[in-house]
Amino acid sequence: MVERTPLINLLTHAVLLLGLVILMAPLALVVIAASHDFKTVNLSPMPLIPGGHLWENLRAAWVGNNFGQVMFTSLVVAFGVAAGKIILSAMSAFSIVYFRYRLRMVFFWIIFITLMLPLEVRIVPTYAVAANALSPYQGLIDALASLVPAISIKLPEWNLLNTYQGLILPLVATATGTFLYRQFFLTVPEELTEAARMDGAGALRFFWDVLLPLSKTNMAALGVIMFVWAWNQYLWPILVVTDQNHFSTATMQLSKAVPGLAFGEPPVWNTAMAATLIVMVPPLIVVILAQRWFVRGLISTEK
Repeated sequence: MVERTPLINLLTHAVLLLGLVILMAPLALVVIAASHDFKTVNLSPMPLIPGGHLWENLRAAWVGNNFGQVMFTSLVVAFGVAAGKIILSAMSAFSIVYFRYRLRMVFFWIIFITLMLPLEVRIVPTYAVAANALSPYQGLIDALASLVPAISIKLPEWNLLNTYQGLILPLVATATGTFLYRQFFLTVPEELTEAARMDGAGALRFFWDVLLPLSKTNMAALGVIMFVWAWNQYLWPILVVTDQNHFSTATMQLSKAVPGLAFGEPPVWNTAMAATLIVMVPPLIVVILAQRWFVRGLISTEK
């Protein structure tokens, strides 16, 4: 039991307030810089009082950086990755928990070990597969054909570069989501499984009508985390996208928001900070709208 005293409450709120100030200070500087004109934002030191050019800078950043197109691309990628991770994680965890085949725990630990292999570590083989998604299968067929020449088959190339599939599919698999769903499915009462079996529900019906409705909060938590993670991706999009006129993402476009650097001119920090604010808006809206479900999905244990 935690004892509540005025002194402890005061100390706790002071620590929380200090943490809030530390977290909000960079955001406040971004907002202040985005509200000044070009001359004021390049003063040293920059005034810490907001100016009156915020909407003007936001409009210039939106038009100058073609944010209409890149924001749409980022939304498609972020929602696609979040939805794909939720579906794949739920199905893989359902298989591991509810199907009693011999190698299920081996598969689980193989999936779990991939937590130590982030995208940055496997970026080269992932890019090679994206350049031709059927190349691993072609390699397997060629290996078998060396033993049995009669099965020699030439598969067509499937290039995922400069496509939405290339931006989404390599980011869909996740060990984190599988582990989260597995831990949740293990807490589902066995009596619920037996009742569904007695009612004649098959595996797919039990998964669709019982487990998925129970795991809505887990879906929300995983969806928010994966949406923000996919939205902030920079390394993979900049590798897989060479046609930046049609498939550039919002984070990629931020690198072009400071055009003065390329010509030895003073950087246009007011427009750059306005572009940063624009890119921050979608994940912020998602987190705010799904905040209650997000918290419940991480800490709730009720069924």
